[in-house]
Amino acid sequence: MGGHEIEQLIRLLGRLPGFGPRSARRIALFLLRDTQARLVPLARALERAGEAVKTCSTCGNLDTVDPCHICTDPLRDSGVVCVVETVGDLWALERAGVHRGVYQVLGGTLSPLAGIGPEDLNIGPLMARLEQGSVREVILALGATVEGATTMHWLMDKLAFYEGVTVSRVAQGMPVGGALDVLDDGTLAAALGARRPA
Repeated sequence: MGGHEIEQLIRLLGRLPGFGPRSARRIALFLLRDTQARLVPLARALERAGEAVKTCSTCGNLDTVDPCHICTDPLRDSGVVCVVETVGDLWALERAGVHRGVYQVLGGTLSPLAGIGPEDLNIGPLMARLEQGSVREVILALGATVEGATTMHWLMDKLAFYEGVTVSRVAQGMPVGGALDVLDDGTLAAALGARRPA
């Protein structure tokens, strides 16, 4: 099929999330058909990103500066911290433009089966902000999984010690434009449980 370099390219592409051997071969072929217009610019962008991107020591976001642009933005409300599992979740909320506060990226959720305990989560910077007394509200925006729920309860226990700090959680249930008859039972139950006055 090709030399060692091509095989290595396919193998590395196949390790990316959502890529299997077939999609990796398809992407490799696409890139190699026009290396100057496709492969070389991608390789340069990957190299530049690898050199420039760092993890924000305040919130855990990925950016080219530390603290990140969100943490240092004077227009953001630093008194409202939204806790998310991953940087991907943070980026999704930013794309939606629904949160004007700051974030805390945990880097995962508690999962005894996977060997992930409290010491493995990036919780220290949040605790430091709480100790400084600058936080008014913590929004828990964790996934609707068993691990997400476990992590949320663990965090709620830790946050209960801080007076004057409101702890809220994102409502789960009906998606915008969603029809009842196409939703699964768990989503319907969450939608009904998260009801509010009309």
